[in-house]
Amino acid sequence: MKPANEVKTAHSPSQIPDDWFSWKDKDKGEAETVARPSLSYWQDAWRRLVKNKLAMLGLAFLVLLGLMAIFGPILSPYQVNTQNLPNQYQPPSAEYWFGTDSAGRDVFTRTWYGARISLFVGLMAALIDVTIGIIWGGISGYKGGRTDNIMMRIIEILYGLPYLLVVILLLVVLGPSLSTIIIALTVTGWVGMARIVRGQVLQIKNYEFVLASKSFGTKSSRIIRKNLLPNSMGPIIVQMTLTVPSAIFAEAFLSFIGLGIQAPYASWGVMANDSLGAILSGNWWTLFFPAFFISFTMFAFNVLGDGLQDALDPKLRK
Repeated sequence: MKPANEVKTAHSPSQIPDDWFSWKDKDKGEAETVARPSLSYWQDAWRRLVKNKLAMLGLAFLVLLGLMAIFGPILSPYQVNTQNLPNQYQPPSAEYWFGTDSAGRDVFTRTWYGARISLFVGLMAALIDVTIGIIWGGISGYKGGRTDNIMMRIIEILYGLPYLLVVILLLVVLGPSLSTIIIALTVTGWVGMARIVRGQVLQIKNYEFVLASKSFGTKSSRIIRKNLLPNSMGPIIVQMTLTVPSAIFAEAFLSFIGLGIQAPYASWGVMANDSLGAILSGNWWTLFFPAFFISFTMFAFNVLGDGLQDALDPKLRK
């Protein structure tokens, strides 16, 4: 044991030398500030989405497309279905920005009218799929047991039906029209959304805040509406952005083969169908512009969906 005079005793707070510490460059006010502002889940998701340049490029293209679908025909002095045979197959110029087709109609005007139809069909089909999918998947996942088994067997039967064959059969039976296309696209289109919602509900319904709501006697409908669905919105939004381009392409394909929007109404699929003979004679612009907007609209929705998937993933939140 060391001698008493060699034993080192702990310093009391009043005996701690001042030279043990040194002031930093920041003043007291700056030192107490929070390094990063507190962000909500949606604010943080938007911050990460903005950093994704490709997703923001897709979003900018879709915003511009929506604005041109609304105001584009106003900028043109020509009517969408006005035929002018002496001016058929005019190449793009200052007078006709996108040229004219076989009937002398302005391709620029018809392109933006076609954008209206394509975006309307895509958004309506996605909204209907989301509505049915949320209701079906939410009830199936929350109830569980026999209810879940019966509802999932129905989904599996619908999922096994050939999607395109069902759409074509309905269009043949009901007749081609805008409302028929939307109905045909959503008959089995909601199945994927329902499965995603069910998986999310099965995971979230065992969380503590949901169990606490149950213990207070909260009704099931309120728990689904207030607790489960808001915490499942990330995957739902991502799936919705991927549903829209699928519906747009389906409408264009059906119109292209003559089962969708009928002439003389403007649709990207109808315009592509009308230009098949023209492309062989060198009038490339009649097919280029509808094909360009179909392709880039699908591309923009897909890259935006990928960006949202990364931005809304809570595992990537810092």
